[in-house]
Formats: sequence, C-alpha cells, structure tokens
Amino acid sequence: MSFSGVFPYLVSPVNETGGIMTGVLTDLVEQLIAAGVHGLTPLGSTGEFAYLSQEQKRHVVDTVISAARGRVPVVAGVASTSVSDAVAQTEAMVEAGADGILAVLEAYFPVGDAGVETYFTAIAKAARGRPVVLYTNPQFQRSDLSLTVIERLSHVDNIGFIKDASTNTGRLLSIIERTRGRMEVFAASAHIPACVMMIGGVGWMAGPACIIPRQSIALYEAARAGNWVRAMELQRPLWRVNEIFAKYSIAACIKTALDLQGFNVGPPIAPQQPLDEAARAEIAGVLHDVGAL
Repeated sequence: MSFSGVFPYLVSPVNETGGIMTGVLTDLVEQLIAAGVHGLTPLGSTGEFAYLSQEQKRHVVDTVISAARGRVPVVAGVASTSVSDAVAQTEAMVEAGADGILAVLEAYFPVGDAGVETYFTAIAKAARGRPVVLYTNPQFQRSDLSLTVIERLSHVDNIGFIKDASTNTGRLLSIIERTRGRMEVFAASAHIPACVMMIGGVGWMAGPACIIPRQSIALYEAARAGNWVRAMELQRPLWRVNEIFAKYSIAACIKTALDLQGFNVGPPIAPQQPLDEAARAEIAGVLHDVGAL
C-alpha cells in the first residue's frame, strides 16, 4: 500500500472520567473524509499519545477505523520506550485493522544508533507487512534517527515513509537523496508543505490538517500538479496556522480550534492546561482569515 496526500493527525477527545468520546471523534472523521483527506493518523503528537493508557489508545484507534469504514487508510501511532511494548502495541493495532503504523521512539535514556535501528526494525516485523511510517521529532525526543540509520531502515521492505519534524528542510532533501525509490517523505508542521512537495515530498501528516482540511488538500493538489505559483498563493496565508500551532501547546491549540469549529473534543489531557481567552481569540482570528471558521 502506498501513502500520499493529506493525513490529518487526529485529536483524542477524552471526557472528565477518562473515557474516549466516540461520537465527536466519529463526527470529526466524517467531516475530514467528506473534505477529501487521503488518510487518517490517530495517536500522533496531536493525539496526545504520551498521556493515554493502552486501553484508551486502542479505543481511539478502534473508533477511527470503525468510522472510516475502509474509505481511507488509517495509520495508527505506536510509541514506547521499550521494544517489547512497542511490538505489543503494533500487534494490537494490526489486530484492530490499522492499514499502517506510525512509529515513534519515546526514549527516556538516550539510545544509540544500534538500539534505534533495533526498535524500528522490530515494529516493522510486528506490522506483518503493513507500511510503517517513521516519525522523528527532535524537539521532544532524547534519541533521534540519524541519516545513517534512516538509510539502513529504508532497506526494510515495509518501512517506506518518514515524517521528519526537525525543521531542517535540508535534512529532508538528504533523506530523499539517500533513500531514493525506497522511502517517501511527508512534511510536518515544522516544514512548509509546498516546499517539501517541491523537493520531492509526497504529502503532509500534521495536526493543522484537522482544522484546515480543504485548504490543505487544495495546496497539495496544486503542488502535485506542479503549479508552484498557485501552491505558494495558497501556502502563504496557511502558514499562519502553523505559526499558532508552534506558539501554543500542540493538543491545546488544535482542540481549541476544533471547539471553535463546533467539535466538543474537550480540553487537553492534564497536566496540560486549556488555553486562555486571549489565545482562543487569536486562534479564532486566524481560522477566520483562512476561511476555516
């Protein structure tokens, strides 16, 4: 299976007792599919995976898969500090029916290249042939994927994609050149999607796509068509969404935006804090300016 296009990172709506609010998550999935997204990614950074129990994670993924009904692929997040737990999570996501795995290394102690490679290779094996997307975000991780390890992992049959949130677009070009024909690159919120598409990227996996799906798809289609003038006309105003996404806490920002759009997804999971009224007003202004409110 090949992935490309716009894959929103979904929020995880959790109520005051810790239950997953399946109704609002289902409604969000429906809206995103109706807008034309190419896939869905639960349990990414926007999905607050670090704050959820294994039971909650499975409930989120089950809900998204059920709501999607096979219309678009679901790439479920797997993140852990240990290989054994990451393998168990991957097996659970495969059992649930996920079409692919988004693999994250949550290192508490720093892990060297050999350990990083072992971790992701084990996830790939447990995925039973399903595509694996490597996800690296140095801002939040103790151990990163080096270019050498990325190149070696690109030779694993079902590791065919990477989302690199390093903010270093030159690094993305290095990845594309070193893994040409074996690994495709998705833009993250830290990168300008139009520019990533121009250098050879295949799409955008990010939280902001949850709140601006139609605009994100229009940008992707212009870039895919090679209409770079139009792509940049669309990209320039949309970058304001990335700016507020970087300014405020990730989940709090996206959940606030969705709440403003009528999705009662609840606050970020404690000890994260909801945004204040000034922040809500700023986010509302940006959404209004880009036609998302």
